[in-house]
Amino acid sequence: MVRVSDLEQSLDFYCNKLGLQVLSRTDNDAGRFTLVFLAAPGDEQAQVELTHNWDPEPLESGRSFGHLAYRVKDIYATCQRLMEGGVIINRPPRDGYMAFVRSPDNISIELLQEGDPKPPEEPWSSMNNRGVW
Repeated sequence: MVRVSDLEQSLDFYCNKLGLQVLSRTDNDAGRFTLVFLAAPGDEQAQVELTHNWDPEPLESGRSFGHLAYRVKDIYATCQRLMEGGVIINRPPRDGYMAFVRSPDNISIELLQEGDPKPPEEPWSSMNNRGVW
């Protein structure tokens, strides 16, 4: 479960940019919260639950956890698509295998190349880290 402060911004990040899909959504009027379950296409068993409390609350890193990790078919293409969507690549895939980005609520997302690492490729192999990951 990941708490999110802005549900629409988070859905844009996780679905439109990262490529997950919504499996279900529950709006609970009495509890004043929304739950959205997401998964990577074809991997519905590995779900992420987004929890949005309707009443504003500050979200600190201690309210979440280490990071999420996803395998991707092409780490370079994924990072390029994310970057073009305005997502900062905090740890570029210099090794052709691993990269890190952050969600709108500062959750660290690890991207891992499916199968063997790709050969090093520019601009990734010489790109510096940005921020923390």
